[in-house]
Amino acid sequence: MQDYEYLLSSLDKIKGIGNKTIQLFLRKKIKTIFDLLWHLPISKIETSKTTDIKDLQLGKTQSIKLTPLKYNFPRVRKLPNKVNCMSSGEKIDCIFFNSYEGYIKKILPINQKVIVFGKIGYYKSKYQITNPKLISETEDGLIKDIKNYSLTEGLTITKYNKIIEDVFKAIPTLKEWHNEKLLKKFNNARWNESIKKIHSYDYEKLKNSHYLRRLIFDEIFANFLISSQIRLKIKKIKKKKKLFNDQIKNKYLQKLEFELTVDQKNAIKDIEKDLKSKERMFRLIQGDVGSGKTIVSLISALNTIKSGYQVAFMVPTEILAKQHFNFSSNFFDSSIKIELLSGKVDYSNKKKIIKDLENKKIDLIIGTHSLFQKKIKFKKLGLIIIDEQHKFGVNQRKELSEKGGNDCDVLVMSATPIPRTMMMTIYGDMDITLIKDKPKNRKEIKTYSKLDSKINEIINFANKEIQNGNQIFWVCPLIEKSNKLDQQSAVEKNKFLQKYFNNRVGLIHGSIEKDKKNKVLNDFLNKKIDVLVSTTVIEVGIDFPNATVIVIENANKYGLSQLHQLRGRVGRGNKESTCILIFNSNLSQNAKKRINILKNLSDGFDISEEDMKLRGYGDILGFKQSGLKKFKLADPILHRDLFELAEAEVKKIEINNSSLGNYYNLLKLYDRASIINDII
Repeated sequence: MQDYEYLLSSLDKIKGIGNKTIQLFLRKKIKTIFDLLWHLPISKIETSKTTDIKDLQLGKTQSIKLTPLKYNFPRVRKLPNKVNCMSSGEKIDCIFFNSYEGYIKKILPINQKVIVFGKIGYYKSKYQITNPKLISETEDGLIKDIKNYSLTEGLTITKYNKIIEDVFKAIPTLKEWHNEKLLKKFNNARWNESIKKIHSYDYEKLKNSHYLRRLIFDEIFANFLISSQIRLKIKKIKKKKKLFNDQIKNKYLQKLEFELTVDQKNAIKDIEKDLKSKERMFRLIQGDVGSGKTIVSLISALNTIKSGYQVAFMVPTEILAKQHFNFSSNFFDSSIKIELLSGKVDYSNKKKIIKDLENKKIDLIIGTHSLFQKKIKFKKLGLIIIDEQHKFGVNQRKELSEKGGNDCDVLVMSATPIPRTMMMTIYGDMDITLIKDKPKNRKEIKTYSKLDSKINEIINFANKEIQNGNQIFWVCPLIEKSNKLDQQSAVEKNKFLQKYFNNRVGLIHGSIEKDKKNKVLNDFLNKKIDVLVSTTVIEVGIDFPNATVIVIENANKYGLSQLHQLRGRVGRGNKESTCILIFNSNLSQNAKKRINILKNLSDGFDISEEDMKLRGYGDILGFKQSGLKKFKLADPILHRDLFELAEAEVKKIEINNSSLGNYYNLLKLYDRASIINDII
């Protein structure tokens, strides 16, 4: 058996665990022995002595020996279950919230002395212990302290501790994958020793220990190494070079009404170098909102088309696809055949487009995810451009890189600035180019904060903007009014604003049908309405050059990065623009910090760094819900030094072209994308 095989085994390898217990572990997303080891203790329980009832301390978690006497299971669902008990001649109640009767009866059998622990309270002249956990089914108690884990019902603390102890005895001694020089940075802490240590003590005591830092480094290092190997594997695939004519490129650039920024020019150079190379391109253009990524991608498309290839341009929404189609049609001349493929294209046209793609009668196809359906085939696909796809994980990008065959390059764009440590984690398998400069004709968006009681001042300001031919975004956090949440709803705000803006107000939100939503957006684009009331569905990508004001209700309810993305919906033309953050008077300290940071900063990368400090890794722009690889221990802010160390070590391996044989166990254990067999 390989060293890692036991750790990646199913839980039925552990003595005494049957299918019923396995199902309980699955509730905690614990499938393998390795998963079990990362379910760390949340505290220690002192069981060498129990607390006498007269010495109980309110609000503290303590152990106590008691005898259950009577069950009280009320019929009313919202009421807690209660068990009347005795301890040293005194009454004490065990209170359970959201616990099943069967579970309660199992851990607290009537008239049988047990030891439990939980949070101590006092109600109606009687002690009570909330959601107690069983420590021992005998009155003798235990002779040593045990660890407290967050468990699901049906698993007792004693059983769980025994399982962990059995696993520790069975873990094979893994062959060390790091060299001695690197291990010295962690005081020579070995993997086996480290994993046992972090189960032995409270996490708080371990924060700066060599054992924990060693395991955090392993997690980061494995992630970076896998991404590095994917990137190198893609580059090993040889392709035909794409040929270029700078005169053609310059002819199109002269049509622009503005000059490209230094960052845009550098991005085009990076892409051209990739396209001319024999190695496949797999590059990310990371740019702030309004930094001009689209024109960079179209120049890349032009070069590819003039080399005799087709280009597929995928965007997340139909209206954005239509905007890119219109812009591309105006930018390119009739020598380049462009088509739009979306859900609104009728069947006969769609059928013709699919046939023309296969026969290379289309040079540039712009559309949504439907572009990559199996039935859509290309004659000679040379470049895939994906806009706003920060939700793609390593596996999806790997599959995508294989879509167009060996001669197809991949360019991914994202307007979601993220801190560098996070970028290394998410996009480590790609080459990265940053566009930070804004086009010279773009003016900085002035950002103000206003109390919700000043609504009339905001309406008067908006009316003046409309009189000057401009338009307004008005963003609300909720769709419908809520009795529980004191937040503005888009539906209510739409009704409220109609009377102030002569009924020239439109409404969109996530529950509106796609066709209706697109009609409202088109009406706004064509200036048939002056004010667009919306939830955050207008957050990404849409370009309305006449929108100069965005009002964001309950601004304190959003994260910094999301507020910055919303702010980026205005200021798309050459007019001065304004963002107004509305809030109520009861702001938390964090909310005040967010609003002040946004008022003082305009660079999305700086803002994302501040956002991560305030909110934590994984929470920025909903990345936690996006399939982003989540670390179990590592945090890009807290452990920045370990991220930088891991990056340096991986670069050494790349430069020296070192064998990955030593790291086989590491990669098998930490590969959450299940792709390591393809690259080692």
